Amino acid sequence: MGTYFPIFINLEGKKVQVFGGGKIAARRVAALLEFGAEVHVIAPEISGKLEGLARQAENLTLERRPYLPGDLAAAELAIAATNDEGVNDMVYWECRREGVPVNVASDKEKCDFFFPGIAKEGDITVGVTAGGKDHRKAAQATAKIRELLKGRPWEG
Repeated sequence: MGTYFPIFINLEGKKVQVFGGGKIAARRVAALLEFGAEVHVIAPEISGKLEGLARQAENLTLERRPYLPGDLAAAELAIAATNDEGVNDMVYWECRREGVPVNVASDKEKCDFFFPGIAKEGDITVGVTAGGKDHRKAAQATAKIRELLKGRPWEG
């Protein structure tokens, strides 16, 4: 597995296709919405959390059905977060063919990018990752950075 470069991308209005309707998908969708992405979720079952997000966000649409080849049409970014490895693999390979960057939540080796822990205060945004190896370590570091940002010691 390679070394990942920390990069910040303008997601405003970008089309993101999410496959999966559970807890992991909901966390990813919430983060994407915060940064202005146009998110479309396809899943046979959709969690209450995602339904709640859809009621609050105009830039989120939900479609209750299984993945079908061709679902990546117009997607600029994709997330495979289903509980079915076969579906996640199909999404991954379609992304490879179409040149769409993908995050496969269940397999870090198939991720073009990771979702970092996000610490945001005003104009400052910090993303924290442990390279997909230790989510607890990344979460702890993110919490510490949030504490630091909350006090804004650099502002006077």
